Amino acid sequence: MSKNTIIDTSFNFPGQKNVYKGKVREVYSLENDVLVMVATDRLSAFDVVMPKGIPYKGQILNQIATKFMAQTEDIVPNWLIATPDPNVAVGHLCEPFKVEMVIRGYLAGHAAREYKSGKRLLCGVVMPEGMKENDKFYEPIITPATKAEKGDHDEDISREDILKRGIVKEEDYLILEDYTRKLFQRGTEIANSRGLILVDTKYEFGKTKDGKIVLIDEIHTPDSSRYFYAEGYQQRQDANEPQKQLSKEFVRQWLISNNFQGLKGQTIPYMSDDYIETVSERYIELYENIMGEKFIKADVSNIETRVNSNLNSYLKEVQI
Repeated sequence: MSKNTIIDTSFNFPGQKNVYKGKVREVYSLENDVLVMVATDRLSAFDVVMPKGIPYKGQILNQIATKFMAQTEDIVPNWLIATPDPNVAVGHLCEPFKVEMVIRGYLAGHAAREYKSGKRLLCGVVMPEGMKENDKFYEPIITPATKAEKGDHDEDISREDILKRGIVKEEDYLILEDYTRKLFQRGTEIANSRGLILVDTKYEFGKTKDGKIVLIDEIHTPDSSRYFYAEGYQQRQDANEPQKQLSKEFVRQWLISNNFQGLKGQTIPYMSDDYIETVSERYIELYENIMGEKFIKADVSNIETRVNSNLNSYLKEVQI
């Protein structure tokens, strides 16, 4: 499977200053405050990168994120300049805020686990009594997380602590909250038009050199968001049945069933080529449902050469 996936890159673009390798993306800094973000096919779960790549995963995440940025730029500015390759986004260098803006429309995932353990306060926000897993909140709640250093887990934090510790200035944080609510509202409307419910998601923001706050990284992808199918949602809630999900939760569940949750001493289970193929097919299904269009597979006979060629042509053309 490795021949048709992009796992690790070692590009050297004109004007390149440095490269940062995240869990699934590699970010090249160029002169003139330009960033090149390459979405690899690496798969991360429980903050651990799996040993094999998933065909088309990078293309899927990159295309969902960049298309949603185009569909929301009228309400929230973003970092994006161009997408010269299916796996690549080129954008403005930003100083990232050290918080992830998590917003939840429903009691699911981490919030549901906290609720089940008896907690009614999450990141300083009160969760009402009498809720059950996957119930809708009266209105969406913002539950921020601090951005972890590499390898660490992100941590819940309240608005009060963010301001008290000076992680974000108050005037900036009010903009982050406003943008988060606007993006979630637009994402909810788009999801509804496709028979989906946007359950929860996270946004990341940065500040450009001229002080403008913009959306960065990914938006409304199955790696950063949770979706339910709208059809049958209420019947499943009334019958206390699990909801039909559209996210990478299926990978986490497979790992849990194979005794892996990223804990010390645990071994990543073997992923056969057949299993990798099923994960790839699920990601394509996610794309088609979330975007409401057919997924067009890019040429993967030699991804690295394709990416390098497309990017160099673009950089030459715009003289970055």
